[in-house]
Amino acid sequence: MILDAWIVAALTVLVSVTVLWLVSLALSDSSIVDIFWGAGFVLVAWSVIALGPAGGLPLRGWLVALLVTCWGLRLSLHILWRNRGKGEDYRYRKWREEAGAAWWWRSYFKVFLLQGVIMALVAAPIVAVVGRVQQGPLGWADGLGVVVWLLGFVFESAGDWQLARFKSDPANKGRVFKGGVWRYTRHPNYFGDASVWWGHYLLAAASGAWWTIFSPALMTFLLVRVSGVSLLESALRDSKPGYREYIESTSAFFPRPPRRR
Repeated sequence: MILDAWIVAALTVLVSVTVLWLVSLALSDSSIVDIFWGAGFVLVAWSVIALGPAGGLPLRGWLVALLVTCWGLRLSLHILWRNRGKGEDYRYRKWREEAGAAWWWRSYFKVFLLQGVIMALVAAPIVAVVGRVQQGPLGWADGLGVVVWLLGFVFESAGDWQLARFKSDPANKGRVFKGGVWRYTRHPNYFGDASVWWGHYLLAAASGAWWTIFSPALMTFLLVRVSGVSLLESALRDSKPGYREYIESTSAFFPRPPRRR
């Protein structure tokens, strides 16, 4: 039963990233893959529900589907709005320039297929819950999972909204935002994203899928060490005035009260 759900999830991801790659060739913009990231998990969840094993989905399954839908659509819409009119992101432009004429096919493996593989792995708690018909009743672990998910969703959405509002004022150009949730962590959106996936995992563990712990662990590692905190910090430390002072007073990832200098 769960194997059928995994097959549906894997095929959904493969078809989606392939179609997205073809669209990127027409637009000459590989960064559209970032917009798809959140929505991709929503598509996986509802594809498994629609094409997965027959039988009524338990309450936990509907709860997880609702949570991932709220998180995924908000994230994709935010990135779509943030990137509007800006063209291809500088990271992908750099890769495009380095690859030259070969980028059209290299982008499929280096960007789209790679992100698809990561998406399939990270989606494990979602697939494990919405793809299983036989589950026990909701319990304290489910409640804890929802609390952790809500904490992450608030930090991520509030951080994105507060920063966007700050940047919308031309007077703040080049300045470091230190208000709102950014007062407690330099990366509330990354901390929030990691917390959301730990919340998904707790709900999956409550259904018996404790083995999906590799999903939030992988997501946290990527956010802290690969594509999140480390990558952004290296760029901001020397390019944005006042950021070094911000580092001295504010936690990098886990929220805590700011240090007094």
